[in-house]
Amino acid sequence: MTFDLVLQLLDSSVRLSTPLLLACLAGLYSERAGIFDIGLEGKMLIAAFFSASAAYATGNVWLGLLAGIASSMVFAALHGVASITFRGNQLISGVAINFLASGMTVVISQSWFSLGGRTPQLEGSGRFQDLTLPFAETLSGVPIFGPIYAELISGHSIIVYIAVLMVPLTWWVLYRTRFGLRLRAVGENPGAVDTAGISVIRMRFIAVLICGALCGIAGAYLATSLSAGFIREMSAGRGFIALAALIFAKWRPLYALMSCFLFGFLDAAGSIFQNIEVAGIEVPVQFMQALPYILTVVILAGFVGKAIPPRAGGEPYVKER
Repeated sequence: MTFDLVLQLLDSSVRLSTPLLLACLAGLYSERAGIFDIGLEGKMLIAAFFSASAAYATGNVWLGLLAGIASSMVFAALHGVASITFRGNQLISGVAINFLASGMTVVISQSWFSLGGRTPQLEGSGRFQDLTLPFAETLSGVPIFGPIYAELISGHSIIVYIAVLMVPLTWWVLYRTRFGLRLRAVGENPGAVDTAGISVIRMRFIAVLICGALCGIAGAYLATSLSAGFIREMSAGRGFIALAALIFAKWRPLYALMSCFLFGFLDAAGSIFQNIEVAGIEVPVQFMQALPYILTVVILAGFVGKAIPPRAGGEPYVKER
């Protein structure tokens, strides 16, 4: 394998792992507060649609990003009302969010654009452009380090860098702030938190809304950076893969970065190495494309019993009188 091919593979891995990382961190906030959320997929999908629609209508990708975040947070609030206020089943609520987003995006996009569930293609200021970091062109001729900096580190959209920066920020918030301590305590022992005079309901709603905001950024990235518009069901199971990555990461930010990059790497490998042979046998293209999903099943089967979730996760809190 040549050096250029390795760079191409790693570059694609970074791009493809970005929405997974944002969704994984979104689930991390929610589940650390005791709210299981399998509706990550639906929130990413609705955000992708509204971000692409707003970016096309206004010609401003930043307004598209805000529209994606807002729509995802509305869905997050619905999940919060169902699972926190009315103490409904969190898994059923998440499934409902996924079905609602899947149906709404197709119906509304067909009504607005009549393109079979797609939005018009985004161009120019309607998309996030790749950023060139300082000295990237100057250092590109330096052996080894130059191409790594110019092609792998530089040359991504701003959302990629936001996603990476969210990892240390999330670690700092969860483990070095009073808010993070309370958030983790709500997911482990909400009764003790309530006894200390802290509102469990409020903390859980904040966590759910943070989850919605991060899913909104992930969905906007799919439609305005990774692609040039919204495509029907374009989230393509990434929300579920992010959940598997979260379990694999044992609800820790740094491990989430590594596990999401692993999934992104396999996704990129499936796209680049579509015609390879092993021991003289040609590997089917479909198998390579299914690698991330196969890994999802393997991780869930092999690690779900070893990864210990927050103790109060999935349980509605009833205030003692």
